[in-house]
Amino acid sequence: MKAMLFAAGKGTRLQPLTNNTPKCLVTAGNTTLLEHNINFLKAAGVDSIVVNVHHLGQQIIDFISKKDFGIELAISEELELLETGGGLLKAKQYFQDEKAFVVCNSDIYTDMDLKGMVRAHRERQNLATLAVSGRETARYLRFNDQSLLCGWENKKTGEVVSWGEEIYKTRAFNGVQVLSPQVFDFMDNQDLAFSTIPVYLKAAQAGARIAAFEMDQSYWIDIGTLEKLETLRNYLKGTTGEDSNPRLA
Repeated sequence: MKAMLFAAGKGTRLQPLTNNTPKCLVTAGNTTLLEHNINFLKAAGVDSIVVNVHHLGQQIIDFISKKDFGIELAISEELELLETGGGLLKAKQYFQDEKAFVVCNSDIYTDMDLKGMVRAHRERQNLATLAVSGRETARYLRFNDQSLLCGWENKKTGEVVSWGEEIYKTRAFNGVQVLSPQVFDFMDNQDLAFSTIPVYLKAAQAGARIAAFEMDQSYWIDIGTLEKLETLRNYLKGTTGEDSNPRLA
């Protein structure tokens, strides 16, 4: 099984750490965020990963080339930031022969059951399976009583996209997804840089199965701020006994 790790972002909320270091190479528990997620994917059966890079991308390329991760790694270099959808579309040829593949943000840490998520995706023949939880956020996906996508809402702006369901539950998307390559059929006319969320909404409205995978019982954190990075470092120190790397502290 193949996977993609999104690692192209600038990580502005982690400045000054990310002024000279890519966000995915910031460390927690003596291990870079990138390697944490490579190990997470490997443990679920992934044997080949493509990593997209942009901000300080050569550092990521050098880091990958100098270490044996025990897995096939490829680079998708972006001359400008393409966001999640554009980055995935640029790597389209990498996944066309797959029945299913995983896409994951490199700035998260989780112990969720990715194997179970892949299994559910295949058994239910979903186009996309999205890891979600009931955590608080500004933007929510809406799912019907069959856990299928039926809308989206932005609590801050009041913007809503919804169809066909008066009763629904709201869930936060956690940056891990299992996709079937047919998802690219809904991207053909997209602009160069775009998010995957409008793609999922478009596909769901067309009748494709975009399903939720609940992961409330799992540990999950996005490392979007210095405070959250410190939270993860303390969590890992408690579970592994490892201190954070002072080189990037």
